[in-house]
Amino acid sequence: MAFIDDLEAAERRCVCGRTKRSCCTFRIMFVLFVGVYLAFLPLYSTTTTTTTTSRNDNPIIGILAQDLFTLVENQTAYIAASYVKFLESAGARVVPIMINQTDEEYRRLFNSINGVLYPGGAASIFSSGYQRSAKFFYEMAIEANKRGDYFPIWGTCLGFEQLLLLTNGVSLLTETDTRGVSLPLSFTQEAKDSRMFQGFPAELMDALALEPLTENSHRWSLAVEAFNATQALKTFYKVLSTNTDGKTEFLSTIEAFHYPIYGTQWHPEKNAFEWRKPYITHSPSAVQVTFFMAEFFVGEARKNFHSFASEDAEAQALIYNFSPVKTHKTSAFEQVYYF
Repeated sequence: MAFIDDLEAAERRCVCGRTKRSCCTFRIMFVLFVGVYLAFLPLYSTTTTTTTTSRNDNPIIGILAQDLFTLVENQTAYIAASYVKFLESAGARVVPIMINQTDEEYRRLFNSINGVLYPGGAASIFSSGYQRSAKFFYEMAIEANKRGDYFPIWGTCLGFEQLLLLTNGVSLLTETDTRGVSLPLSFTQEAKDSRMFQGFPAELMDALALEPLTENSHRWSLAVEAFNATQALKTFYKVLSTNTDGKTEFLSTIEAFHYPIYGTQWHPEKNAFEWRKPYITHSPSAVQVTFFMAEFFVGEARKNFHSFASEDAEAQALIYNFSPVKTHKTSAFEQVYYF
């Protein structure tokens, strides 16, 4: 109604003394202005829609299953439920990546999902079903990213160690006293400009640096000294944080320079979802760490646009087809999926 009021005012000014010609000129110019304004409204709407289509709001992430040392009712592999909850908490769905599948099956799955998580555990990083599937997806991800197909990988604890071995080809791990302890992170200068931590609030970064918020359950670590002496590793990974057991300073958080590949020697998923061990921190800041880490990695998966061939294929692959099982009280996990 505002532009109608303006036209009426213009007409009154014409009656009050302006020439008919100047009055008509004013009205023509005003109507043209309104017409141009309205014409551009659809263009703005179209631009907004295009922006949203550059993000995948239905990310599906694969989690590597790993070999069981002792068979459970004829099941041969498992995934701790906390890793599933970790990803689901940030808006992703999960597909289990089974061990000992064919290359064709793994390739089809790689082209259907939007990222992969290598979980912690106790499988061999040298020869196991876990190692073979990790190697296949790592190599596929490297080639895909070189082609501009953004495909992220995350490794936690054992998965962190597996990534280092896959990158270097030779294990440089050394034994550390880091089984069952929560630690603050010692951030490097490179953490400030990292992709991983750029969305973290300043107060949470302070808490990570000052409080024992990162749970460690590993026997093996990569010493900073060994990393700095290894060209293949130091040109591939940026070190974001380190820790020490009092004797050895070791890498605790990394991200690749040129690939969306990330790793933590510590367990971000445990703070919110595992309750069996007294050294796991459940403070508000600790739980925030869980969700900010999950949000970051799921955000990386949103940049990938792989999809299943059909809705039926997607439904058959999702972890919803399996049920988590409550574990024995001696287990480190509250719930586990068996396969």
